Amino acid sequence: MRRGANVAALAAGKRVLLEGAQGVMLDVDHGTYPFVTSSNAVAGAAAVGSGIAPRAIGRVVGIAKAYTTRVGSGPFPTELTDALGDRLRVDGDEYGTNTRRPRRCGWFDAVVVRHAVATCGVDALALTKLDVLTGLDPLRVCVAYELDGRRRDTVPVTVRAWERARPVYEELPGWRESLTGARSLADLPANARRYVERLVALVEAPLALLSIGPQRDETIRIGDVF
Repeated sequence: MRRGANVAALAAGKRVLLEGAQGVMLDVDHGTYPFVTSSNAVAGAAAVGSGIAPRAIGRVVGIAKAYTTRVGSGPFPTELTDALGDRLRVDGDEYGTNTRRPRRCGWFDAVVVRHAVATCGVDALALTKLDVLTGLDPLRVCVAYELDGRRRDTVPVTVRAWERARPVYEELPGWRESLTGARSLADLPANARRYVERLVALVEAPLALLSIGPQRDETIRIGDVF
């Protein structure tokens, strides 16, 4: 939609949906510089790119996977470079859509996601690919970093600090039951539900959508999305 059309649509009382194309950690100002893209990827940049006023943005929905991935070089404290990382890549089809470039895969990094939530003012979270973790036990979640002998709950601000950051993990029990057919949180295996609830608590954003498979009917709607 053209920029002028965005403004006109809002003036007519219509809803406008803006979609981001990059992750927050690739933001030129708030990401893992210099391993970033050339522009701002945070939610606030949507107003600049679309030509609408910042106050017109009424709700921000953040999207995160149930594990963490990254494309290309750059810091990745929870990266798995073993067979388990390969399994996540294959089961999650973690390859570039056009280039088929393999993505780096690792355990869920709550520090990074919490940073994204705070930076973007996320109102609700859409958690995807929970089904990819089925059969893994135990599951690990990065809840903080250890940097120079001290625990920190926020992301480092320099390249050298990122290099020294080590993940502090919390282990959670996995599940082996299939998630196919679940249409509510109550339908999930108990351990899958506990895992989701723990992630939501760690990143400090309420859950609105939960994806348990690639099909349209495999998305559980928990709350008001828009």
